[in-house]
Amino acid sequence: LTGKEALTHFPSLGSPGGPAPGKGHVKQCELLQLSRKQKRLCRREPGLAETLRDAVRLGVLECQFQFRSERWNCSLEGRPSLLKRGFKETAFLYAVSSAALTHSLARACSAGRMERCTCDDSPGLENRKAWQWGVCGDNLKYSTKFLKKFLGQKRIGKDLRAKVDIHNTNVGIKAVKNGLKTTCKCHGVSGSCAVRTCWKQLSPFHEIGRLLKLRYDDAVKVFSTSNDAVGHSELAGPHRHSHSPKHPALPRPTDLVYVEDSPSFCRPSKYSLGTAGRTCSREGNCDSMCCGRGYNTQSRLVTFSCHCQVQWCCYVECQQCMQEEVVYSCKQ
Repeated sequence: LTGKEALTHFPSLGSPGGPAPGKGHVKQCELLQLSRKQKRLCRREPGLAETLRDAVRLGVLECQFQFRSERWNCSLEGRPSLLKRGFKETAFLYAVSSAALTHSLARACSAGRMERCTCDDSPGLENRKAWQWGVCGDNLKYSTKFLKKFLGQKRIGKDLRAKVDIHNTNVGIKAVKNGLKTTCKCHGVSGSCAVRTCWKQLSPFHEIGRLLKLRYDDAVKVFSTSNDAVGHSELAGPHRHSHSPKHPALPRPTDLVYVEDSPSFCRPSKYSLGTAGRTCSREGNCDSMCCGRGYNTQSRLVTFSCHCQVQWCCYVECQQCMQEEVVYSCKQ
């Protein structure tokens, strides 16, 4: 989350639960791997520590879901080394982490888990009616404003990696913003729209994760170039039409960017455990995931519920069936 270290392993995140009473949230802040400034902000914001833990879980699980069929499966092993490099995978980690934090903060505000923010108060929404009908919009406005202060982003003139990391962090935030939509509900006699309540609602995080995975697939390799017009360096990549290095193009705000080619992730290294033993789909990704080493085939019996029937009045009765399942896994 800080951009300087790996996402914390689950066991050290502290026990789940609601906002801690009294000064309990201060102790929760100390358990998180945060900078001194971030811990200070965390102590001032009751409910933030729990929201940060939610964001870590959300980002890790979504990353692992999106890369479940890839050679790099977003495992926690090797993440500290990975975050020190400028790979495409590093770019995705920055983007999904900032997106998860933005999403979690906005939802925590509308759910009443944060003391210093509440429902969305965007102009144009009939908030009085929204409150009357018990509808509360996700507060993305507060979330993005707080996040910039929490991450402490600064414009660094010459550090290419810093520029790349900030760019990818902002791609994650923009992905959440793009998924914000206005949802309305009609009230009135026989469902007429005599009264209409509207509120801001974020897309499910799976949709944001899927969008970032597409950005990863089309990530742009960049370098630093001087811009005499504005007096500082900026990111640049190959021109999209001519692919000529003589005519570099600025990456779009929605592009994930990276500065060095990724390793193969086939064999164990400081970046990953490799692909040996990973399950794969014979018709789908075994050839790619197993890196030409081939795969093992194993049959096993699995038990599942079958022939289910609804019994009067209120329960479902099922039989237990067994079937043979074939599992493919990459060779050593």
